[in-house]
Amino acid sequence: MDNQLFDYSPITERDAIHWPGGARIAFYVGLNIEHYQVDLPSTSIFPGTAQLAPDPLNYGWRDYGPRAGIWRLIESLDRHQVRASVMLNSDVGERYPQIIQAGRDRDWAWVAHGKNNSIFQADMTPDEERAYLGEVIAAIEKATRQRPRGWLGPALTETFRTPELLAELGLEYVLDWANDDQPYRLNVPGMLSVPYSIEVNDISLFVGKALSGPDFVRIVKDQFDQLYAESAESGRVMSLVLHPFVIGQPFRHKYLDQALEYVVNHTGVWLTTTDEIAEHYARTAAAPAS
Repeated sequence: MDNQLFDYSPITERDAIHWPGGARIAFYVGLNIEHYQVDLPSTSIFPGTAQLAPDPLNYGWRDYGPRAGIWRLIESLDRHQVRASVMLNSDVGERYPQIIQAGRDRDWAWVAHGKNNSIFQADMTPDEERAYLGEVIAAIEKATRQRPRGWLGPALTETFRTPELLAELGLEYVLDWANDDQPYRLNVPGMLSVPYSIEVNDISLFVGKALSGPDFVRIVKDQFDQLYAESAESGRVMSLVLHPFVIGQPFRHKYLDQALEYVVNHTGVWLTTTDEIAEHYARTAAAPAS
């Protein structure tokens, strides 16, 4: 079937985007703070035990994130004065309240990211998904005291109804369709797609490709340099997607610092959040003619 959610739009044929203060790059850190059920398989460092329940090897690797990795990562973000855009499982609010408090203290932006990273809504009926989304958003609002404005599905999963159901709940953007360097409007009234990187993503780079810390720094620099060059006439978005159980490992810590230092010390960079990117684009970019 043909995709009805959005239209094809070559980036070379769009009206120019102008970020606040004349910035060329809107840069955000997408910080995935997640909870995993102990009896279900998920992202794994060793596939050989991934189907076991329990699976101490892989579950423990993931659980390193909220226990230890997140606090090291927060140190880096604070050092470079970067506010996180947090892709938040609603289960985190109940299980890791200290992390929620740390985010509230730092005015993080909260993006709904499902109940946990063990449950996908891809096979839900419309009524099941409507109830599920409502429960997730309400739980995040209760924990953070802020109603989320955006959505990233666990493992970037959706149904064909998800954006419409999210719009009914008052959300304004999704991050699941990682196919652009600029925001764009979906064919759902009031809904945007905001860029989110699958490749400049610590799971893809460190787990998927087994790259080193210096490789990570080089890739972040190369991504930034290319987008910066292309943004002379029209703004671009750069996301840096992080998971505390990956980038939060001790031997990777200094490389995140090096990558952030390179980006934040450039002129023409708007250090921002997904909420602010969506709000600015929705307010300033002309809607296509109907």
